[in-house]
Amino acid sequence: MAKPGKSVILILALLLIAAIISNTAIGSTSISPDITTKILVAEIINGALDITEKIFPSVTAKILMANPFIDKTWTDSQEVIITDIRLPRVLLAALVGAALSTAGCAMQGLLKNPMADPYIIGMSSGAALGASLAFMLLLPVQLLSFIGAVITIFVVYNISKIGGKVPVDTLLLSGIAVGSLLAAFTSLIIFISHSPHQIIFWLMGGLWTASWDKVKITSVMIIFGILVLYRFAWSLNVMLLGEEQAQYLGIHIEQVKRYVLVLSALVTAAAVSVSGIIGFVGLIIPHIMRIIVGPDHRILFPASTLMGAVFLVLCDTFSRTIIDSVELPVGIVTAMFGAPFFIYLLRKRRQSLYA
Repeated sequence: MAKPGKSVILILALLLIAAIISNTAIGSTSISPDITTKILVAEIINGALDITEKIFPSVTAKILMANPFIDKTWTDSQEVIITDIRLPRVLLAALVGAALSTAGCAMQGLLKNPMADPYIIGMSSGAALGASLAFMLLLPVQLLSFIGAVITIFVVYNISKIGGKVPVDTLLLSGIAVGSLLAAFTSLIIFISHSPHQIIFWLMGGLWTASWDKVKITSVMIIFGILVLYRFAWSLNVMLLGEEQAQYLGIHIEQVKRYVLVLSALVTAAAVSVSGIIGFVGLIIPHIMRIIVGPDHRILFPASTLMGAVFLVLCDTFSRTIIDSVELPVGIVTAMFGAPFFIYLLRKRRQSLYA
C-alpha cells in the first residue's frame, strides 16, 4: 500500500473517532465533548475490566482499589443519555455508512461502472418488500427485510446465469426487472395496508430505532462481510484490466463475482434491515474516494469504509438536530447532500471529456 494511501486512511480513522465523540455530544440536552469523552473512556475501561475480572479476579480488584482511573464529574442522567441513547445510534450510523459505501465500492469495481451502488441489482426492493410484509403481518421488521434482500440477490444471480457464467449486462438487466416487480408488490402492500405510514416512513430511511441489540447483531454481519470483501481487492484490481487478462493471471472470474455479490448483499441487507433505504452513500462515497486515492481497491476499500461511516454519522446528526422537536429521516438528508454533489461530479467529468 502506498504511503499517500496510508496517510489518507489514518486521517479518515482519526476523523471517524472525532465524529463519533463530537456527534455523541450533540443533541437536545447539552453535554460537552469533554464530558462525553470521559464517559466513553470510562465505559471502555469498565468493559475491559469486566472482561479481565473473569480471567484474573484478584488482580482486577487490586487495580480498582489502587486507581479509580477517572473521577466521575457527570450526572447519572448524562451517562444514560450518552451510553444508552446517543452512542448506539451514532455507532449504528457508522456501521450502516461503512456497509453501504463498502458494498458500493465493491459493486462499482465488479461491474466496472462508477454509477453502480449497493441497490443496483434489486436488493433495496427485496428489503422493502420484506419490511412491508413485516409491518402488515406484525413480524420482526429487521429479520424479514434482511431475508428479502438476501433472497433477491440469489434470485437475480440465478436468473442471470448463462452456461455457468454471469454476464455483467445480464446481471444488471435482471436486477432492474426483479427490482421493479418487487417494488410493485411493495406498492400493493402499501395500498392495502391499514397503517401505510409506518412502511412509508421506513422506506425514507432512518436510525430512530437504534439500540445496543441492533448494534451488536448488525456489527457482526457488517464487519465480517467488509473484512472478507477486502480479501478480493487484488482480484478486483486485476479484473479492471478485463476478464480475459484476469483469467490469464489465475483469477477465477465467476467465483470472484459470486463471492463479491453475496458479501455485498450480506452487508447491504444487514444495513438496510436496521436503517431502511438510505440512498447515495454507496454511490457518491466510493466515487469521491476514487478521485482522492485512485482505483487501487487495496486502498479504496478501507478509505470508502471509513469515509462512509463519517458521512452517515454527520448526516444522521444533522437529521436529528436541524429542526427542534422534529427528526428528519436520514435518507432525505443523504439525498439532499448527495444528489447535488453527484450532479456536480458528473458535470465536471463531462467538461473534462469534451475539453
